[in-house]
Parts: sequence; structure tokens; C-alpha cells
Amino acid sequence: MTESHLHLAVNGTLMRGLELNTNLLTVGATFVQEAETAPCYRLWSIGDRHPAMLKVASGGRAIALEVWALSPNGLVQVLLQEPPGLCIGTIELSDGKTPLGVLGEPWLCEGQREITQHGGWRAYCQTGVGVRG
Repeated sequence: MTESHLHLAVNGTLMRGLELNTNLLTVGATFVQEAETAPCYRLWSIGDRHPAMLKVASGGRAIALEVWALSPNGLVQVLLQEPPGLCIGTIELSDGKTPLGVLGEPWLCEGQREITQHGGWRAYCQTGVGVRG
């Protein structure tokens, strides 16, 4: 990572091999590592199209994600293509690092299927439970 790049933690369709990963690749982002959050997040499936992750005071667990390096301009381009209700925030990783990351707004999760118990979007998709693409 150079001084002009930052780290972005992604927990859903932006991950390698998934539907929106090209959004990262198009802006020149590079994969850094697989990682986990600290055990203080919950995860929802939003219409079985993408996840939304929220930090919680209790009842959370570690969620699998990926960390990518990209330019600030690249970050803006990626965020402009994210589904409504997803936003940028600071993510607490299990190793104590705090990169920027994609989070959901609380209203987005209302009435959606909670999938925290799967430990991540990729694991949820592998169960085949109602996931479309």
C-alpha cells in the first residue's frame, strides 16, 4: 500500500469471484488479505442479493471479509456503485486494525434474514439457502 492508497474491508459481493468484484478491479484495487472482524458484528442478507453488516454492542461475532488497497478516487467510484443503504465506516478487525469498510444502515436490515450464524456472506451463499447469484 502506498501513501496514496487506503485499505477497504469488504464483506459481500465485492469479494473475489463474486458479482461486483469487477467494481474493485476496474479502479485498480489490489487484494491484500482475507481477514475477520472483531466479534462485534451482525450480518443480514438483503433480499438474498448482498449482505449488510452492522456493529453491535452485544450478540455479535467475527465476520469473514477481504481487505483491498485502492486509491481515494477509486473508493469514491466503488461506493457510487454500491446498492442503496450501504455506507462506509470504520471496521474493527480481529488483529486490532481499523480499515475503512462497507457497512449497512440499520433501516436496510429491518425485516431481512439475519445470517450472522454463518460467519460471512461467502459461507451463507455456499449453503444455497435462497441465494440468487
